Amino acid sequence: MTKADNPISKVVSSHRPDLEQDYVPLYKHFHAHPELSHQEKETAAKIAEHLGQTCPDVHIRTGIGGHGLAGVLKNGSGPTVLLRADIDGLPVEEKSGLAWASKKRMVDLEGVEKPTMHACGHDIHITSLLAAASLLYKSRDTWSGTLIFCFQPAEEKGQGAQAMVDDGLYDKVPIPDVVLGGHVMPMRAGTLGTKRGLMASSADSLKVTLHGKGGHASQPHRLVDPVVMAASTVMRLQTVVSREVDPADNAVVTCACIIAGDAENVVADNAILKLDLRAVNAETRSKVLSSVKRIVNAESMASGAVQDPTFETTRNFPLTINDDEVTQRLEESFSEHFGTDDNSYTSSAAKLGGSEDFGILATAIGKPSSFWTYGGTDPKLWDKVAAEGRSGDVPINHSAYFAPIIMPTLQVAVDAYAVAALTWLLKK
Repeated sequence: MTKADNPISKVVSSHRPDLEQDYVPLYKHFHAHPELSHQEKETAAKIAEHLGQTCPDVHIRTGIGGHGLAGVLKNGSGPTVLLRADIDGLPVEEKSGLAWASKKRMVDLEGVEKPTMHACGHDIHITSLLAAASLLYKSRDTWSGTLIFCFQPAEEKGQGAQAMVDDGLYDKVPIPDVVLGGHVMPMRAGTLGTKRGLMASSADSLKVTLHGKGGHASQPHRLVDPVVMAASTVMRLQTVVSREVDPADNAVVTCACIIAGDAENVVADNAILKLDLRAVNAETRSKVLSSVKRIVNAESMASGAVQDPTFETTRNFPLTINDDEVTQRLEESFSEHFGTDDNSYTSSAAKLGGSEDFGILATAIGKPSSFWTYGGTDPKLWDKVAAEGRSGDVPINHSAYFAPIIMPTLQVAVDAYAVAALTWLLKK
């Protein structure tokens, strides 16, 4: 079947809104006005306003799990499909140089002013789901069932999906039969991929406080130096993956932040380590977490700490597992709509480098889900660096330079949402 003969493609191509005129400016607005996790008030208001204007029959519920919102479009009998987009930005100072680059600064929940940027592409996710909602609203005569447009806060903290569930999301909207979503990545724009099974690793983030005894830097024999304690702890933690995890397995232990002291001649009382742990299966996740705590406790004791270290869990992300049957259905629809050459669709996408809380929206109600990825890197840049063996030079998610090329990225993202939904809802 050619794309011209594909019934889903016909619906998408004939009802797709004018992205250049209506949604590129909207994307630039979201990119220039990011908000940090749990503080997405204006973002949520803009989403609700636009959704209400373009899809007047959609019932919108706001303030779910903080600034989350969901729009419900009932259109006869049939399956219920939830499409999800995350909406929060990151504490990153943008260096893209774009005319619509973020210059915003926000005071975070700890009272610290931070630069703020959509450095993970959530602005593309928001805009594309709004455009897909418009497309699906205008094509109501071609499908039957119920759509839920879910805009989730606080993904970067790993807390937003659970917060929405805990706040009664599924008391406010129908229980979906399937949960679907996608993410823009540093791949060639125009490409899209699915993967059965494991799609993203788990993540556990810890704030560890090491307790020493501070004082004058010239009197180390009277002190318990938490900086030395921290240094030895960080070095020993490197052995968790290299010496305790099976080489055939995958795990990461990263100390991304060390905080101790304010002056060169004053030894602080405490040192803080911020750790990020990743694993690709539940057994390894448990083992890595246990090993990290064992090492921190042992190094603290060996250093003569004045009290046991303090552990605070700051983030938890579950494993993201794509349902085989759901993903197989997407494979069929995506391959027919996007094609299967090297610069279009693949069913063997790489798993995410990071982690996601997307799956909680499905596992909380025992329903299947699938999560895809698509490229946002300028094809000319991608082809050039790939030919030169410099693919590592492409800005990645969370980089100060990460800014997806708007087209064709936006159209692929919109089409993916719409094609995925119609895979379940299109009238036969």
